[in-house]
Amino acid sequence: MLNKQPAALPDLAYQLMETGYHKVLDYQHYDWGLGFSTLKMQVLPKHLNMAGVIHGGVLTGLLDIACAQSGIYFPDEQVVRRSVTLSLTTTFTGQCSGGVITATGKVRARGRKIYNASGEIKDEQGNLLAFGEGTFRYRSNATIPTGA
Repeated sequence: MLNKQPAALPDLAYQLMETGYHKVLDYQHYDWGLGFSTLKMQVLPKHLNMAGVIHGGVLTGLLDIACAQSGIYFPDEQVVRRSVTLSLTTTFTGQCSGGVITATGKVRARGRKIYNASGEIKDEQGNLLAFGEGTFRYRSNATIPTGA
């Protein structure tokens, strides 16, 4: 179970968790700031494949979210940035069937319209389950202040 309470997060984080695919995954924002994002998820039976281990699509989805959200945070909650995934590579390195997993994303490079981020997912024992990197583009309707 998720033991520690997440840090106070912007309203956008909570809104994202209650929509579409985010709600299906049933993850929790744990920490989010400029250039990073941390998610936690209790692995449930709905997340497992037919072999009884976490489905690769669930891991890939969490990596996509953690990496993408690492680039859209902005301290001023009036500034809303959104992005789309241009590419995402995932390497699976381990398996688990339960417990809480942690996905982290970190911005590696950023331009005016495109940013790159890498991420990883670990189980409760710190074993690496998957890692990856992606390229993301800010949506054209996103508010992107100069120097952000």
